[in-house]
Parts: sequence; structure tokens; C-alpha cells
Amino acid sequence: MKNYIKYDPWKIIEEDFHPKYNKISESIFSLGNGKFGQRGNFEEGYSGQTLKGNYVSGVYYPDKTRVGWWKNGYPEYFAKMLNAPDWLSFELLIGDNAEKLDLSKCKVENFSRVLDLKRGVLERSFTAETQSGRQLEIHATRFLSIHRDEIAALKYTIKPLNFTSSALIISGVDADIKNEDSNYDEKFWTEISKAADKDIYVIAETKKTKFRVCSAVKHSLLFLAEEKVLKEKFAAKKYSIELTEGKVFTFIKYAAVTSTMYYNEDEILNKTLEVLNSAAQSGFELLLKEQENAWDEKWKESDIVIEGDIAAQQGIRFNIFQLNQTYTGKDERLNIGPKGFTGEKYGGTTYWDTEAYCLPFYLSTADKKVAHSLLVYRWKHLKKAIENAEKLGFTNGAALYPMVTANGEECHNEWEITFEEIHRNAAIANAIRIYIDYTGEKEYLSQYGLEVLIGISRFWAQRVNFSEEKQKYVMLGVTGPNEYENNVNNNWYTSFSAVQNLKYTIEAIDYVKKNSPNDYERIKKECNFDEKETEKWQQIIQNMYLGYDEKRKVFIQNDGFMDKELIPVSKLDAKVRPINQHWSWDRILRSCYIKQADVLQGIYFFENQFDTETIKRNFEFYEQFTVHESSLSSCIHNIIAAKVGLYDKAYQFYLNASRLDLDDYNNDTCDGCHITSMGGTWMTIVQGFGGMRVKDSMLSFNATLPQKWQSYSFKIRHKDNVLKITVNKSGTKIERLSGNPTKVLVDDVIRDI
Repeated sequence: MKNYIKYDPWKIIEEDFHPKYNKISESIFSLGNGKFGQRGNFEEGYSGQTLKGNYVSGVYYPDKTRVGWWKNGYPEYFAKMLNAPDWLSFELLIGDNAEKLDLSKCKVENFSRVLDLKRGVLERSFTAETQSGRQLEIHATRFLSIHRDEIAALKYTIKPLNFTSSALIISGVDADIKNEDSNYDEKFWTEISKAADKDIYVIAETKKTKFRVCSAVKHSLLFLAEEKVLKEKFAAKKYSIELTEGKVFTFIKYAAVTSTMYYNEDEILNKTLEVLNSAAQSGFELLLKEQENAWDEKWKESDIVIEGDIAAQQGIRFNIFQLNQTYTGKDERLNIGPKGFTGEKYGGTTYWDTEAYCLPFYLSTADKKVAHSLLVYRWKHLKKAIENAEKLGFTNGAALYPMVTANGEECHNEWEITFEEIHRNAAIANAIRIYIDYTGEKEYLSQYGLEVLIGISRFWAQRVNFSEEKQKYVMLGVTGPNEYENNVNNNWYTSFSAVQNLKYTIEAIDYVKKNSPNDYERIKKECNFDEKETEKWQQIIQNMYLGYDEKRKVFIQNDGFMDKELIPVSKLDAKVRPINQHWSWDRILRSCYIKQADVLQGIYFFENQFDTETIKRNFEFYEQFTVHESSLSSCIHNIIAAKVGLYDKAYQFYLNASRLDLDDYNNDTCDGCHITSMGGTWMTIVQGFGGMRVKDSMLSFNATLPQKWQSYSFKIRHKDNVLKITVNKSGTKIERLSGNPTKVLVDDVIRDI
């Protein structure tokens, strides 16, 4: 755990220069606007530990899979969210000896890096003394506009403290870059065109996928002379300037970043220059004001206010900020990568995390079309999901959604996940149920959802087999959410979820058949669906094997779990934590230790099917073996702990979730922030402490107040209403901020709001 980020309710503040933490800080101070994003790299470059990162939504590369033993059905590639052309590229060279400003080679004082969450602005200031003794004061301000989501801007001021000298600024676009996680150290970009005349730009194209990205920049500064600098995949201008002791020199850089996701190849340059020139004409201050106003609207929708706990307040706002700058719902072709715009790990593409952890946030804090876009994304990939299943031997329209994807095709490069972590299907089916329960829009079933549900149910029906010994249907050779157990039989969560999916699909068929007969006939024809298929589904529902320990009165996570040495995590030596960085994989697989909620994940999703005592028994049994080495773990444990009255545990899980990246709990923030788990962090307050559920289409709250907090409040969009929920020592107060009179349940009592 690191503890170098200063507590503040609205800002992320790094005081003093921490070179050994720089890659962590680059992740934490990342910026994005839904269209493109950027790690918190130093503007002037840095030769120390750094991961220079720029990313453009939807632009990926199918990096050839690297494995030792190829298996039939194995994905041929692992999709990489590409490290894109760098619009920030900038160097400051001082004096006749062209001494480069590089903090890794300077004496640095008064260093401060501040991410203003309220305004969506990153600022950095410091005093540096170069190796030749030159002292200068720097202040940089930059943002990626969410109002004009193809625009970024940088304001960089230089104040010489003990010298007057000529200097050079070299600034432009650098597309000669590669991904740190490239399987074969390959560079993924080819140059199409570039210029550094009136306009400075580089158009680069991805190999294989043929995406084109145009990055163009414009500068505002007083210079003595200029010349163009052109190299391979690089275009810039070199400006000769004069630095005068005690006087501030200001350099402003505007950038436009576009791609052929939105423009044709023959128009992309003109469109890019058009939006760039418009931004430059508007000026830095107007762009900044637009940014502040746009973020103000975002916070009006989604802010959570905590009184009495500044660490908790900072944590939740950081999580909400990252969610809002990662995904806006404007484009149904886009989704949410586990690292967002903050790093390359996991390929930056879509996992089951979106449906399981992010959907509730967008459902409750944004226009319903945002959550709708997330679901339609999967509907558009149904044909690919069917192809994925066919590659593994499934037939008749059975659909297996990918564990990892950029375009609907499976591209994960670990066999035990690609073939066995099939519970991802359940999260997608369950998301349809959650969306309809929350919005009441059952017509979604006839428009999109039923086709997806049928494909998933067909998969489950083929994936099980009937055990003569047990006289039950069993699910063999799977990996549950607990990835510290691979290739197990009868994972309770996977099997139980399959049963619930089958039940819901049958309900959905009945609803569409009755209420939208024309759509039903269309779906039957398109899916080649025979109602007799549901006969087997009913048999599976009634006869699925679900392990249960009569002695402990808990569900058995999977076959063999109770044969393990059941030694609680509390007995482990702290020196071997996290175990994934200290133990062999063999030892982990044979241990009882659980990476994240597994049985408890199922209890969370289907809570209304279990009484409180059952939930508590399972929580207390499995939590003692859980090492929480997944970012997706603490949020589920928080919600269940709050449900069963274990409030101190719930509070600790909240802190772990909300400050996972800020405090680098698992020593991996350097790879990027855990964006999808941030949706889970929002859930810890709203569903955990706030106890929000949907019961018979009505919002219900059973709230609790953490002991350290004086109060907390959050806003919820539900159907056509916006509600503000405030919880303090006096109880729960609900205000209707907009919409029509409605009813809500508060501590199981109906209130008119």
C-alpha cells in the first residue's frame, strides 16, 4: 500500500517528486473524454520510469497470440487497445548547448501534480535545476475536452529564474510508438501522410485492421524563427524562442484527434483540421470554461457526497470521475475496457466486467440510452458469439460470448479462461434482466434481448451433461470467477446462474409471445427456434446438480473444495501477500484461497432467492478464504456484508475498493487503473450502505450509516425521476428533484415522493 497521494475532497494531489512511483502516478492522473485518452505523462518528456500512453476508442490491433502449445479452438489473436500517436510530443532545449529539460536529470523542488476532478483538468508545477545550473519554474495545465470530444489543449509556462537564454521548442505529433504489451515487440502503425507546414499532422494506419487516426496540432507562442521537423511517423515544428530571467513565457498547444471510426479516409484530414482550427480560434480559456461547465453537469448527475471522511470522499469521486471520462454511451460500437484510457494491460478491450459491475452505475446516473447502448453492443455481437461457440463444437445457434473482445470475437490468450470461464454468458443474460427490472422497458426483449437469451440458453443446454451416477445435470471443466481454481467441475456460481438464465429465457419467450406476437414470429424464424427446445431447458432447471454442504449449511463452490486444507487467510504470513506474486501457480491452484467473490457473486446477483441467514453463513464461510487479489472482489463483499449487518467489514471493503488505485493496494496501479471495478465501487455506497434494490419495479432503500461518517448522499435516475437520497444519523431522506410523484420503499415502508 502506497500513501503518497494527499487527501482532498475534490482533487488528486501528488506533492514532492516520486520517481519510483511515476508509472503509478501516470495511471492515476490519466485523462479521457470517451473518444480518446492519455496517461498522465510529463509534457516535456521523461527518460526515467514511464509508460507513454495515448489511446483512441474503438481502435485496436489483433496481436498474434503467443502460446507454447496451440489448442483447437484457441483464439488466433489477442486484441490490443493501441498506444496511439502522441499529440503531446514536446521538447524544451535550452541554450547553445541545447540542454534538454528532463526531470530524471534535474534537481526538482516544489513539485506538484494535481488532478482537479471537479473541472476535469490536470495541472503540474515544479522548479527544476538542470545539470548546468539553470533554474526554471514550470506550470502546465491540460485537459481533454468532453464538450468537444475530439479536442485537447495544453498551456505550458516557462519562467527562467537565474538565466536569460535562447531556447528551442520542438512540438508536434509522434506516431513512431509501440505497445509495451506487444507479444512480439511489433510496431502496429504505418504512416499514411504527414506535414509540418501551415498544418502539423500525422495520419497513421493500423496494420491488419486498417484503422486510420489523424492527430493534428496547432501552437500559440511568440517565436523568433521556426522550421519544420519531419522524421519517420513524426511531424513537428522547431521554434526558436527567447527566455528572459524572471519573465513568464507561455506556450499553448491545441490538438485534434480523429479516426476512421467516424470519418471516411478521404475526409479525415479536412475534418480534423476543421475542428482543430475551430478550437484554436475559440482559445484556451473558452475551451477551459466549456470543460468546466460540462463537468459541472456530469457531477450534478453522479456526485456522491460524504461528510466526515475525506479519504472516503476522495476515493468515490476519483472512481466516478474515471467512469465518466471513460464511457459516455454516445456510440453503441464502444464499450468499457478494464483499464479505460489509463494503461494497456488486459488489452484494453471488453470483459464481462461491463455487465456485472458497470451497468448499474450508468443505469442510475445517466440517460437510459447510455445503459441501452451497453446492451445493444452485445446484441450486435450475437452472430460472433454464435461463431465463438461453433469453434468449440456447439451447434444450432448456441452463443458463447467472449471473455475478451474488441469486435465480438473471442481473443483471450489463456486457455483456462477462453474455454472454461463461461460464466461470462450469465453476466450478459443477467444484465438484460437488470435493465428491464430497473427501467420497466420489457419491449427491449422483443427488440433485442430475447435473441441473446435464446442463444445463451442453447449454449447452457449443450454445455451440461446428464450424470447417471448423480441422476443430475452437471457442468464439467469450468473456471468460475475465482481464477485461483481452474478446470473444476460443478462450479456452483456457473451452474446456478445457468439455471436462472434458462428460467428467465422461458419467461421472456412467454412475454414476447403474448405481447408482441409479430416480433415473436420474426425471432422464431431468425433464430430457427423450436418451442420444444424449452422442454430440455425445464429438465435442466429441475435437475441441475448444485453442491451443498449439509454440515456447514453452505453451497459448495465446486467439487473438491471441501477436500482442501481450509486455512483462513488470517493465518497466512503477510510476507507472502499477494500470493499471486509469491506462490507458484501450482500451489495457488491447490490452495483454498479465493481470488474474488465466487459463490458470493451468485448470491449477490440473485439475492432475493436466499434468506438472510443463508447469505450470512455463506459470506462468513467463504470470506475467510478470500485474498481479494482481484479489483472486482471488495465491492461484492461490501454489499453482502452490509446486507447481513457486518458494517465494520463493509466499511473496510469500501475503502479497499474506492482507494484501490490511489493507494496501490495490489501493487499493480502502474499498469493502469481498474476502471470497470470502479463501477463496483459506486455500488458499494448505493447498493451496499444505501441498500438500494428494485422490488416490483419500485426503488427500495434499507440504508446504514458507517460509524465514521456524519452523512452521505447520492442521486438516482429511475424511469423519469431524479431522486436525491440523504442518509444521516436521523435516518433516510428522499427528495424528488425532477419527474412525477412516485413511491419508494424505505426500510420496507412505502413513501410517497
